[in-house]
Amino acid sequence: MGKRRKKGRPVSGWIILDKAYDLGSTEAVSKVKWLFQAQKAGHAGTLDPLATGVLPIALGEATKTAPYVMAAEKRYRFTAFWGSSTTTDDGEGEAIASSEKRPSREEIEAILDRFTGEIEQVPPQFSAIKVGGERAYDLAREGATVALEPRIVDIHSLELVEMPDADHAVFEAVTGKGAYVRALVRDMAHVLGTEGHVSELRRVAVGPFHADDAVTIAELEAMENLEARDEAIAPIATALSNLPQAALGGPEVEKLRRGQAAVISPATARGVRGGEAGVIPAVLACMNGEAIAICELDGLKLKPVRVFVEGGE
Repeated sequence: MGKRRKKGRPVSGWIILDKAYDLGSTEAVSKVKWLFQAQKAGHAGTLDPLATGVLPIALGEATKTAPYVMAAEKRYRFTAFWGSSTTTDDGEGEAIASSEKRPSREEIEAILDRFTGEIEQVPPQFSAIKVGGERAYDLAREGATVALEPRIVDIHSLELVEMPDADHAVFEAVTGKGAYVRALVRDMAHVLGTEGHVSELRRVAVGPFHADDAVTIAELEAMENLEARDEAIAPIATALSNLPQAALGGPEVEKLRRGQAAVISPATARGVRGGEAGVIPAVLACMNGEAIAICELDGLKLKPVRVFVEGGE
């Protein structure tokens, strides 16, 4: 029996989606996959339904680079509402506690250092973390109290931007992988002697992907045809802009595509290493600007780790 042909187009690359309010990440991926008639699609990091902003969606071979995007820094702009905490730590949940305390600017600025750098954080009950094989949010929706373990997350920066009124404070933060803004607001509120939840959340950037370059579902729908939509696709290599690159010729590219190591010149190896010795964890091999494979550099050999199928098929 012959190999079953995959349904859809073998299109590959990244869509920098500006996700709308009240749209789930999985729903957004399905919509983009349908709009592009793509064989394969996935996102690089869940964004809450009530959050807006950058949701990078990988099409085809770009799904192989999703882990590199998920591990990248993320920038958020968000609003804390003081005086009330909820089951979900945002405006979607039911109120579970209240407080008359409203922190001043001076009180808020005094605690920011405590929430910057490596901090311990307990994820929200409503999160995508798996507990016993099930998502925590599924268990929470069934009424179960989930005992989530605290973990160390990295908050690279945290800044109070403005206080429109006594009930609200607007922040900007840059975080590492696995940090929850909802948990950050919850914990800041408790240190400030009050209750709090996120009332508005926007992800401004994920690694190399920025909101200024993003496109909405409505804008994609308004495009006349697939050719017009394809213009919105960013190359696979966009997700790997932080990796050193090695430009290769045809014969070495064919070796990588067969799963074999390619040999590069000493000059190219020195350029990739940047003066470092030993094995380089990840190098992007390219030809004429096209991503060929993610490799490990050992001496003068590029050993393929993730190979991108030619043409995205």
